[in-house]
Amino acid sequence: MCSVGSRLSKEHSLALVALFLSATTVLDLDARAQQAPPTPVFASASSSTSTVPSNAVPLPVTGSSDISTLKLGPGDLLELSVYGVPELNTKARVSGAGDLYLPLVDYVHVGGLTLEAAQKLIEQKLSDGGFVKNPHVSLFINEYTSQGVTLLGEVVRPGIYPVTGERRLFDVISAAGGFTDKAGKVVTITRRDKTVSPIKVHLPRHLESSTSDNVDIAPGDTIVVSRAGIVYVVGDVGRPSGFIMDSDGITVLQAIAMAGGTNRTAKLNAARIIRKTPAGMHEETIPLKKILQAKTQDFPMSADDILFVPSSAGKSAAYRGVDAVMQAATALTIVAAHP
Repeated sequence: MCSVGSRLSKEHSLALVALFLSATTVLDLDARAQQAPPTPVFASASSSTSTVPSNAVPLPVTGSSDISTLKLGPGDLLELSVYGVPELNTKARVSGAGDLYLPLVDYVHVGGLTLEAAQKLIEQKLSDGGFVKNPHVSLFINEYTSQGVTLLGEVVRPGIYPVTGERRLFDVISAAGGFTDKAGKVVTITRRDKTVSPIKVHLPRHLESSTSDNVDIAPGDTIVVSRAGIVYVVGDVGRPSGFIMDSDGITVLQAIAMAGGTNRTAKLNAARIIRKTPAGMHEETIPLKKILQAKTQDFPMSADDILFVPSSAGKSAAYRGVDAVMQAATALTIVAAHP
């Protein structure tokens, strides 16, 4: 057994005496070096002898080499321990510049390094500075924010999700619980590298029908799942409602069908679409009777369009104005139905 001061250089002894005022003697590291060193933190998932802090957050692993290839970055929270010197154990977060502040050695630049490389660099700093002889440093990741992707929009659980190994778009969306009922078919992916243009993915109606849109996802990506547009059907129809439309759009005929069809008292030739434009609200008459009889081409609808089917009875007076029609549309139940 020997004191801590016996393992330190003379020029740092006074500083360490103040730092370790309450510390007791520890085993000589040179003697412990003859024993098996602790298991490295970058061991694969198959390793069963590694020691992990009880509060460390486990990382999702897709292969035996994933952890060893991950790079540290800004925001990552690391837990450091020095074998045989518990006084140096600490937690620190990587700064925006990629630096990690540690006792005695001051700032160490670990940004862009793997856990193994950062571990060896800290060992070298401790050894070169004369602080600890033959140091064995272990690093654990408590929060791995730099390797996460941000998932926003119409998913069940938006948030930041860690990405290790090879990950694809559907993997991340699945981890977030999948799409909500109001999700659209357009997904925008913004890469961390701002020089790369955002990627817009137009999902098929049935994801299982095509995997070509299942693009690769990289750490730092921001994924935004769009919200589907809504079209409204009001007036003399079976079930006045708002309907969520997919990227393929909804036509007048489809909207009428989802609304339960027109009533017998509906004035088909007076049906119209009310659409919001940069110049204000615009009305356009639709030949609904001919569309229903397949005598003319169906008419496409856009998001936020209001299809108004008036009644031939006197009650149609309640819907004469555009404002009245819009008020009726806002009171409708939104139906998560895709044509």
